Amino acid sequence: MSGHLYLCATPIGNLKDITLRCLETLKAVDLILAEDTRQTRKLLNHYEINTSLKSFHEHNEYHQTETLIQQLQGGQNIALVSDAGLPLISDPGAHLVQALSEKGIPFTCIPGASAPPTALLLSGLTPLPYTFLGFLPRQRGQRQQLLQDYRQEKGTLVCFESPHRLNQALQDLRDVLGDRPAAVCRELTKRYEDVQRGPLSQLIEHFNATPARGEITLVISGAVEETGHVLQGSEAIQARYQALREQNWQKKAILQQLREESGLSRNDLYTLLHDV
Repeated sequence: MSGHLYLCATPIGNLKDITLRCLETLKAVDLILAEDTRQTRKLLNHYEINTSLKSFHEHNEYHQTETLIQQLQGGQNIALVSDAGLPLISDPGAHLVQALSEKGIPFTCIPGASAPPTALLLSGLTPLPYTFLGFLPRQRGQRQQLLQDYRQEKGTLVCFESPHRLNQALQDLRDVLGDRPAAVCRELTKRYEDVQRGPLSQLIEHFNATPARGEITLVISGAVEETGHVLQGSEAIQARYQALREQNWQKKAILQQLREESGLSRNDLYTLLHDV
């Protein structure tokens, strides 16, 4: 009988965020494929797991696939992990899984921690529907083209970005998508986890003054109707105002956002929100 490939989710920061099933699997398999063996070794040592470890990354995935298929067909059980979160999600493994699917070799997923849904919940934005874009392109022109393709997407957008490119990415997001509500989620589940919420212009100001560090997940509100008048009625506008205040938006930014969403003038909003 063929062995199984197990796609195992590993912690995205806090080593405690791993399931009992995953730990049992990593101990029981014959081999663990790791994106970075040094990173995975820290996890295995922490839980006293001594399973054989082998490097598996974007540069050798295609080369190793046939050998791994033979090992699985020979009855070996293999686990695949990335440095953090679920494998295949902006990480190696998709080519191997496609090959296994074509040959009828069994594989399954051991679910667990994942940065995109974690950031989505912490953003304070509408969680569904959402579209995950992976890492934004490094080149500015390619990045802007990708964003242009999703400019009319009404669902929330989620993507990864490097701290070194964050400021430029935020500017491109604002220039292409408009000054939408967004969140920059850093170091999720770690000691210095930080979530900055607000319109893109406010986030640009913040990170120009305070350069970002660590791993970053961006969450951006989806497109609104072309009229922009999605808020109707004083109660809805007042509730929206309170919600944005709770997300630490600046008052000036809130008024601008409410003008776009309600179609009311600044004076009308001042009158409506006078007692709020």
